[in-house]
Amino acid sequence: MNLVSKKYLQETTMLDFKHPDIQELVERKEWNKLSQYEAIGAIYKYVRDEIQFGYNKDDRLAASQVLRDGYGQCNTKGTLLMALLRAVGIATRFHGFTIFNELQRGAIPNYLFVLAPERIIHSWVEVYQKERWINLEGYILDSDYLKQVQNRFAEVNESFAGYGISTKCLSNPSIDWKGEDTYIQSEGIADDFGVFSQPDDFYSIHGSNLSGIKKVLFQYALRHLMNWNVNNIRTKGISNIR
Repeated sequence: MNLVSKKYLQETTMLDFKHPDIQELVERKEWNKLSQYEAIGAIYKYVRDEIQFGYNKDDRLAASQVLRDGYGQCNTKGTLLMALLRAVGIATRFHGFTIFNELQRGAIPNYLFVLAPERIIHSWVEVYQKERWINLEGYILDSDYLKQVQNRFAEVNESFAGYGISTKCLSNPSIDWKGEDTYIQSEGIADDFGVFSQPDDFYSIHGSNLSGIKKVLFQYALRHLMNWNVNNIRTKGISNIR
């Protein structure tokens, strides 16, 4: 790694990897004793499956808060992933996008979908490994949730959009760490805002998805309904969702 890469390892307000909760997790999991490849895989799997898919109150939460919440979506789980990787000395950067809202239909109940913006702020994490940047996006949905969607749409082997998914192959999406790119929503990308060394910089320019009264409603009411819906899918399956 050259000198300029130090910016991809630094702590920020959002990537607060020196926070005691994050340091305790890293020490308990012994991720800093693994090879770089193994550490990426272990941390990636932790964020994908132990941090459940769900909607936090804001995209700009610090990593330590996402960890305390225990759930997140593309942007917030990405913040935690970046922070945990940097905590063990692995370089990361942020890639910002928007996605079309249709891929969220189902995860967002129909009675709330009318309030969703047409294009939703989205991001993935890029990790530096073996002298190249690798795209990580497959961490967004936890395996329990994804399996319920796959069970409900078992007849769909290829392209699928909905329930927080936009992939060319629902039955076998590229979500496992194998040293290559992972994706679960990439087929729904609308706008590409490019790469940022820190998520803090991206949000200072592009803001978040909602503002004004819609943001207040989302933070204090709507997201709880969305999380109830997502948890129902995870625990009971889609056929039981009214």
